[in-house]
Amino acid sequence: MLNLSRKYKDTLDYINNLAPFSPEIAIVLGSGLGKLAQKVNVKKEISTADIPLYPVSTIIGHAGKIIFAEYAGKNLLLFQGRIHFYEGYKIYECLLPVFISHSLGCKNIILTNAAGGINPNYVPGDLMLNSSMNGINIKKELNNFIGIPGSDGIRNFNNFPSPKLNKTIKNAALECKIDLKEGVYWYCKGPNYETPAEIKMAARFEADAVGMSTVHEAIYASYLGMETSAISCITNFAAGISATKLNHSEVTETAKLVETKFENLVKKTIELS
Repeated sequence: MLNLSRKYKDTLDYINNLAPFSPEIAIVLGSGLGKLAQKVNVKKEISTADIPLYPVSTIIGHAGKIIFAEYAGKNLLLFQGRIHFYEGYKIYECLLPVFISHSLGCKNIILTNAAGGINPNYVPGDLMLNSSMNGINIKKELNNFIGIPGSDGIRNFNNFPSPKLNKTIKNAALECKIDLKEGVYWYCKGPNYETPAEIKMAARFEADAVGMSTVHEAIYASYLGMETSAISCITNFAAGISATKLNHSEVTETAKLVETKFENLVKKTIELS
């Protein structure tokens, strides 16, 4: 049985030796959303390339840094760079940001991602608070993740999202005058984009946006008892909705256009937390 605390002892020791504080809020920054780190008071920046056993991020828009920062009197832990399952990593490696956050004593986590819009009322540049998630395409790997003690607990996903944290995010959107959408995030493994037929299927199951991350992180963070919420940046229309061919540069370009709105929402959420 895999014991994450034992396997990643050197990883945690390395980070703990450099950590200036125990974080209150962790934020995983999705594709193109990493510039939030420039808007807060950075206390310590760690390159993930220097951290023992930490996977290398191979995707454009994921810098590969762990940042301890302060904003509005709150201690933050920012992950600039996500570990994707489609990069060839094991599921437990993809859960490292959540595992590290929890191990450092963090109680709250906000997961962010870039997503394709399925809901016809969504347009690129919208922000969507995740009201629920579809994890059909990842649950098998999570169920096989025997490193989680008491595997029965991972089967219950009813405590996501956090009502408390979601309410704070909604209040932040109101104060910032942001038209925050709320909908269901549909997970696909990637790295290939979904086909138009797959998008039609997801729409029939009431999915509002689709992406290649976040669900397994949310399930694990919720399992660990963390207050967990997720925000999707709608960066493109999903396949079959637009005639434009999908590409990752479109994702990162749209994320750049909406970064100020995203930053304002997250900063106000931190202030109200």
